[in-house]
Amino acid sequence: MARLPSRSWLPAMLALSLLPGLAAAATTGHAVDVDPRIGTGGDGHTFPGATVPFGMIQLSPDTAMPDFKHAYKWAAGYQYGDSSLLGFSHTHFSGSGHSDLGDVLVMPIAGDVKLDPGDAAQPGSGYRSRFNHNTEVVQAGYYAVTLSDYGVRAELTAGRRIGWHRYTFPAGKPAHLLLDLRPSIYDYPGKVLWSHLRVHDDGTVTGCRTTRGWAPGRELCFAMRFSQPLASRTLYSRETDVPYKGFKGPGYQPEDHDALEGRALVGVFDFGALKQPLGVKVAISPVSEANAIANLDAEGKGWDFDARRAEARADWDKALASIEIDAPKQDRTSFYTSLYHALLSPTLSMDVNGQFRGPDGAVHEAVDKNGKFEFHSTWSLWDVYRAQQPLVVLLMPERSTDFIRSLIAARETSPFGILPVWAYQGLETWCMIGYHAVPVIADAYIKGVRGFDAEAGLKAMVASATYAPYGGLGDYMKLGYVPIDKEPEGASKTLEYAYDDWSLAQMAKAMGKQDIAATFDKRAGNWRNAYDPKTGFMRARKTDGTFREPFDPDAAGYGTDYTEGNAWQYSWYVPQDVAALVKAMGGDQAFVTKLDSVFEAKVDPARFAHVEDITGLIGWYAHGNEPSHHLAYLYDYAGAPWQTQKRLKQIMDSQYAARPDGLAGNDDLGQMSAWYIFTALGFYPVTPASDEYAIGRPFVKRATLHLGNGKTFTVSAAPLDDKHPYVGSVTLNGKPLDRVFLRHGEIVAGGELHFTMQAEPNRSWGSQPDARPTSMSSAERR
Repeated sequence: MARLPSRSWLPAMLALSLLPGLAAAATTGHAVDVDPRIGTGGDGHTFPGATVPFGMIQLSPDTAMPDFKHAYKWAAGYQYGDSSLLGFSHTHFSGSGHSDLGDVLVMPIAGDVKLDPGDAAQPGSGYRSRFNHNTEVVQAGYYAVTLSDYGVRAELTAGRRIGWHRYTFPAGKPAHLLLDLRPSIYDYPGKVLWSHLRVHDDGTVTGCRTTRGWAPGRELCFAMRFSQPLASRTLYSRETDVPYKGFKGPGYQPEDHDALEGRALVGVFDFGALKQPLGVKVAISPVSEANAIANLDAEGKGWDFDARRAEARADWDKALASIEIDAPKQDRTSFYTSLYHALLSPTLSMDVNGQFRGPDGAVHEAVDKNGKFEFHSTWSLWDVYRAQQPLVVLLMPERSTDFIRSLIAARETSPFGILPVWAYQGLETWCMIGYHAVPVIADAYIKGVRGFDAEAGLKAMVASATYAPYGGLGDYMKLGYVPIDKEPEGASKTLEYAYDDWSLAQMAKAMGKQDIAATFDKRAGNWRNAYDPKTGFMRARKTDGTFREPFDPDAAGYGTDYTEGNAWQYSWYVPQDVAALVKAMGGDQAFVTKLDSVFEAKVDPARFAHVEDITGLIGWYAHGNEPSHHLAYLYDYAGAPWQTQKRLKQIMDSQYAARPDGLAGNDDLGQMSAWYIFTALGFYPVTPASDEYAIGRPFVKRATLHLGNGKTFTVSAAPLDDKHPYVGSVTLNGKPLDRVFLRHGEIVAGGELHFTMQAEPNRSWGSQPDARPTSMSSAERR
């Protein structure tokens, strides 16, 4: 089991109230319960800086941008345990297991200027500065810190496309702002292919850079303005005589030009001794400098930092008001911070004129047959299809409409003609497995989301599911499985493709496309080709049909049959037909016994040292990684929902805490957090693209969901405490509910789900076959 340290950081939080000017700007609304520090330590990989729901800007401090061999811990640019800051950049992933971004890094400097970041272990060796957590204020939409080496108070807030800065410099010292276009999270030599920097006559600074990071050939442009006139400015190329297209870098000499090009550009902007704070506003664009200026003109008017901070706070209060809970303060912090993290991605990736950059690298307009829409990217689809996107469907279906239109637009501008796999700023990385944009679209459609072109959506889904060059799909379509002698991680790919196929079939059925539904219903049964009844595990077969030998169910990682997991974790991945899996494993008792063995095994976490993402261990169960996320709910399908209730409490107690290292693994763009939200409410979407949620047990006394259709749905529980961990009975709108699943339509119709809790398990409630969530093989009986 992952052990989480003590709350040694709380005194620093309490000290904030004693520092002048550091108190929260407001105490109303749910943003007051958000602590963006959660996940910034350990392997959570979240960032503490300023952003708005699904915004393009993530303006946040960076403590390190290490080379790609050491970048994992700093995937969001910031680690809570660090003691110095490199500066503040405008783009970040939240909770990803991979790193990139960190664009447009700025650093305010008082006094002498150093042009390179220096060594964190040697204070004063560069422009980075030490800081103390006692001076940080970390809130939804706002971040502040004092840079102790300069005596500069830095404050950040954000709009949808604009990052707002306010820097208060010590009296009498010359004020400078350094702009460094070299650093990038996941940095390595040659990361910046080319960049340019320009100072316009009106003092506006613009530029672009092209990088070859996780998404090769990514271009990002910016426009920057200052509230005070420039006293002087100097542009530098820090290249050391490296030729590029006939250009030979001038080394470390400053260039007295209005514009400069190269691969290692730095700008220093001087303001003299200031008597008032310096305001800086920055817009970004994935398309061009001209578009960045247009974004700045449209959304960056004026210099009222406090008003922009209040707007960001109001945006979060509005978004978080979708759920009201009654819970103790610490639980409120965990809940609303989880909801905050679940509403960060996908991010806006379109300029005010409607232009976006597609996976083909070209510029496109965000318009389809239904009119204009807002294009979003940053899709960790292997993660977010499970719970984060279903949460958006439940709470904000209008957002889901835009997201699906974005997925379809990405497919239509892709040179491969398929939906995104893991994309950001419109570009594809091909990271992870499956074609999980398919269940995202299907889940939304099945649950009533409209406003997108369903025909185009289904066409995109079929195209993705039949693109033979992708991940062994050609062999999968011929053999019914992905052969391990031709494609790595064949067992995982077979299982995930089969589920995606089932979700596609559900949408086809709902649209009356019976021929398509029949094809993919058949493919949905391909999970059986991975199941080995002799060992009781899912395994990879070779082209000749035999299972690969030798077999070790404990083995995990690349080169094995599985993706970021082992047989103990992946053998349960048949969300579309858990009833058939129960039968294959020998029936209810055998299934429960084997599932118990997952949670109760004695496992040394060191065995997964070579697989960074397998964390949060409870036996073999790894809550820090997504393949395990549905396991605790599977007892519902075998007539033992009281076991689900037991395991959920075990997970909630050990894998989440309201402190910087309070996430047991990568938040993965909100998936870990969305799991928490659903579980706290008492139900979970084990099978997205079904209209059902498996019932667990609630972890808040009362929660009211304010739904997109204007109705409310309330979940209540009594008595709710550690002495009453089990469900005794459930009522829906005052009537007994004897089944362990809830339908989406029952939620959006409004009403109340009430749990009566008790000290001992109720082994009869929800245990009968007709009380269990629906599976593919049991659907005809319903």
